[in-house]
Amino acid sequence: MADWQLRSEIDGDVVFFRYAGESLERAFSEVYVWDLDKTYLDTSWASMGELWQTAMEHAFQKRNVPGTATLVQALRSGWEEKRGQLAFPIYFITASPPQMEEKILEKLELDEIRPLGAFFKDNLKNWKPSRWWRLTKQVGFKVQALLQLRTRLKDDVRQVLWGDDSESDAIIYTLYSDICARRWSEKDLIEILSRLHVIGEQTETILELQQQIPVQDPVDKIYINLATDTDPEYYLKFGRRCVPTTNTLQAALDLFQDGRLSLSKLIEVATDLRDNYAFSREDMEWSIDNLVRRQILGRPALEAALLELQGGGFVNRSFQPSLKARDVAEARDGRVYKLEGVHDEWIHESIDYFHEFR
Repeated sequence: MADWQLRSEIDGDVVFFRYAGESLERAFSEVYVWDLDKTYLDTSWASMGELWQTAMEHAFQKRNVPGTATLVQALRSGWEEKRGQLAFPIYFITASPPQMEEKILEKLELDEIRPLGAFFKDNLKNWKPSRWWRLTKQVGFKVQALLQLRTRLKDDVRQVLWGDDSESDAIIYTLYSDICARRWSEKDLIEILSRLHVIGEQTETILELQQQIPVQDPVDKIYINLATDTDPEYYLKFGRRCVPTTNTLQAALDLFQDGRLSLSKLIEVATDLRDNYAFSREDMEWSIDNLVRRQILGRPALEAALLELQGGGFVNRSFQPSLKARDVAEARDGRVYKLEGVHDEWIHESIDYFHEFR
């Protein structure tokens, strides 16, 4: 038996590596779940050659999506400042094979990140003609992984989920939310899973896991990195809870607005993007303007952030967004849920998963 098999929990093609005890996992009221590829690491699976190259890379050779390491470090340090030295509750999910776990964990440790656990996809199980189609289908794998994680967490946990637009992560995360909240009947859920290429034993596993979790929607926010330049308008169908971002600064600004990131940590992310990724003033100004135009960033957060960004030379002192930012209409526990004049639902109760339109 391979070493990774001895160190992991395996259920179908879902392989879980636990780095923390069960009692610690159940201690957190909020948990971050981060997709790895194209969301945290700048990886590409477009060809077998790229897959092989990624597998052969040393940990120090793996590249971050610009700003992500600094953003996670900022979230971790902010968490520790508020709550003492309790571990930062972050998990990773990747379609990478479990044979890569040691290199990926080493990379995360180089970034000063120690997750509570990580899910990998054992695609060797799919390496035969009858299952080749499953190599690139991630809905069943990720939904099962998320539900397995849900069984490990406290009943009233809140989750902040991170993904990208290359593997249907908005669909996956929203469907996971629906499953937890029981928004679909079992018959309808089976039909949805089938049309999303989830069949057989994986569907049965998902239904069994659903019976083990409380009737509660744990998903507080979904961030989608637009790695393949999908139109942000597409994501309106998933509700305003789902925030598509073109870069890490946009995610950091929304996290600052929700009180999950301090102003000083927001500036650390901006500094990393400027100093290490050639992010220009124009890039930052466009990012801010885009969030305001999409009615995501409200006036209070904008004014506070602009004061620091202008003072630090990240944007021009004369810069103002092309539209006036809206005031906050609804906030709870420091989280912004609605801006004035914005009528889109926070969570749509019924989502058409199969068409591009809303």
